[in-house]
Amino acid sequence: MKKINPKIKFCLDIAKFQTELSRRLDSRLGGLGWNEFIILYRLSREDGQKMRRIDLAEAVGLTASGITRLLLPMEKIGLVKKEANARDARVSLVALAPGGRTKLSEGLERMEIFCDDLIPSGKTKKAEELSDLLTDLNKNI
Repeated sequence: MKKINPKIKFCLDIAKFQTELSRRLDSRLGGLGWNEFIILYRLSREDGQKMRRIDLAEAVGLTASGITRLLLPMEKIGLVKKEANARDARVSLVALAPGGRTKLSEGLERMEIFCDDLIPSGKTKKAEELSDLLTDLNKNI
């Protein structure tokens, strides 16, 4: 078999890592799934901790229907809440609820422990460099 292009190998390795990371974190986030954690984290980073559903879907890499399927149970258990948009009554916002802030805080503590175990202290600089590269690459997608 022909040697694989290093850029293709990089993309395949990132995809495998993301799949395995998601699988492992699903069981370590204190009752949150990886996707729910990402949604709560993304909302927490916004001014007012709220976003339009379509913007949230795009920010976390889901379709509009995919984000709706995830948000419905999250709303029922008090992780997020629906808010009216003062500028446009046709558009609702998704806001981080107090229960979501609590679960996110717990999840971040668990993530810190997991990541400290995953990334050896001598590799922190490389992890930062890779994170910068991935941030740059995300701008091209």
